[in-house]
Amino acid sequence: MKLTQEEQEMLEGKQGNAARKSMEILTALGDIFGAKRLVPVTSVQVSGVSYANLGDAGLEYLEEMAKDGKVKVLTTLNPAGMDMENWKALGISPEFAEKQKKVIDAFAKMGIQTTCTCTPYFIGNRPKKGEHISWGESSAVTFANSVLGAKTSKEGGPSALAAALTGRTPEYGFHLDKNRQAQVLVEVKTDLHDETDFGALGYLVGKKIGNKIPLIIGIKKATEDQLKSLSASIVTYGAPALFHIKGITPNEIIEPSEKIELSAADIEQAKKEMFDEGETDFVLLGCPHCSIEELGKIANLLKGKKVTKETWICTARPIKKQAEEKGYVRIIEESGAKFACDTCHVVAPLKGRFKCVAINSAKGVFYGRGKNNFKMQLKTQEKCIEDATGGD
Repeated sequence: MKLTQEEQEMLEGKQGNAARKSMEILTALGDIFGAKRLVPVTSVQVSGVSYANLGDAGLEYLEEMAKDGKVKVLTTLNPAGMDMENWKALGISPEFAEKQKKVIDAFAKMGIQTTCTCTPYFIGNRPKKGEHISWGESSAVTFANSVLGAKTSKEGGPSALAAALTGRTPEYGFHLDKNRQAQVLVEVKTDLHDETDFGALGYLVGKKIGNKIPLIIGIKKATEDQLKSLSASIVTYGAPALFHIKGITPNEIIEPSEKIELSAADIEQAKKEMFDEGETDFVLLGCPHCSIEELGKIANLLKGKKVTKETWICTARPIKKQAEEKGYVRIIEESGAKFACDTCHVVAPLKGRFKCVAINSAKGVFYGRGKNNFKMQLKTQEKCIEDATGGD
């Protein structure tokens, strides 16, 4: 792989230990995937933030990199294992909180924005079409590639951090236009109405076409929140971190010859497969993290009501601040629902605390079952709130 003079100097340690280690990771990655060069990136989203996933070894690595490492581009963080301010109210132990704070401190020392969210595109890290970026977190990567038209591979925590500390990433995978073309035409022969419909679509596409890139036709309109739901589910259930929707997403594509069709019955069957029987004891909204529009809808649904079950609303802290200004936070908290900023059930240490979870996220169903052994019930936002308030 051909390196520029600056890249060679970083590799040789002339810009410090963290830059050298980062270049070693990036050049090794480039060699594995046959990249011819490194390309400059405009932003980074670092995954691997929860202490539950990192452990002491991961924390030690971050603290070593923080000794002389400084990011060269806008860099944001994936969710942590807890709400960094309100962890006690959400049942997180002091021992875990102490370790999680050390993780965030190490990232902050490197100049990383410590707003912990899986929706960085809602808080200012929103790349433009054609920009090379280096993002971790599968749903954010898929949204960036598909909805925004940026170019990123699905990075792990170490490679994303390496890109942040060098401002570079290997040019392979979805950084190359030849690898971004659609391979299967997916015709949706029914109208999609809400986030669970789009989640079910992603579930079906991921399971039916595997690692092929879909071009989806038949969808007349979609909100960003619905596309967020699709981005999260399609990659979770097996497809690559890129899809195209004719007339909606920005990438230029050629229609492939291979084709599948999906009917209303297929969508309903997918929803049934993401619904486990049981009595709900936990309601969670915000996987991926809620937008300001979603918080407005939740506030409207909860106005004048009280929740009777543990209910978490997951969102980015800056989005919560916007919601405070609009009066949404007061309404939601008066109902007894709790905000869980900076975190979600995928990365928080929740195993054993709950049995059956109502959620409006197909991705959330996958991780709730697989990581925490919860029973999961996919429901619309409205039905989740009905569950939370006992139908009040």
